Amino acid sequence: MAKQEFLLTGTGGQGLILAAIMLAEAGINADQNVAQSQSYGPEARGGASRAEVIIGNEAIYYPKVENPDFVLTLSQEAYKKYGLHLNEEAILIVDNSQVTEVKPRSINFYSLPITKAARTQFGSEQSANVVALGVVASLSGQIPLEHVLQAVEHRAPRGTAELNIKALELGWQMGMEAGKVMSSGGIKVNEMGLD
Repeated sequence: MAKQEFLLTGTGGQGLILAAIMLAEAGINADQNVAQSQSYGPEARGGASRAEVIIGNEAIYYPKVENPDFVLTLSQEAYKKYGLHLNEEAILIVDNSQVTEVKPRSINFYSLPITKAARTQFGSEQSANVVALGVVASLSGQIPLEHVLQAVEHRAPRGTAELNIKALELGWQMGMEAGKVMSSGGIKVNEMGLD
């Protein structure tokens, strides 16, 4: 597996740090080398947060993401801070229920209703982080679902494993469908709605 760098960004309290830990553990479950780190804004809850994960079968000499392959952003503030100046090769995934103003990108862009899907399916936005994890992991094409499921089962807060597994499966499906749209017929941008 080639090395992949993931940058998960949003607002403190959205659970992206936990999602990054689950992603890192899924990489470990898949017998890959992994580095994971995070940082919070000074306000913690409500401020910008970012979590970084590097996964691959080669040695990781520097544990920080320098050239992300995947950038997920779940808030407008985080998009402005981390998504605005990405190179075109990086895959940008935005939560279109939270990020409404995005600079046009011709390729490698997914605008998905991550938080809305969590709210619609589970009655709460609390599992949006795990829906997002499913989207990112499936689009990466490198980490088998079974390894991500193991990580979610292991790391989900007590009493939430079943809900989080459903959230992961929902996100995985969203990612798979978005990837199919991207790869068929040369469609470059995917705006995915919910039925």
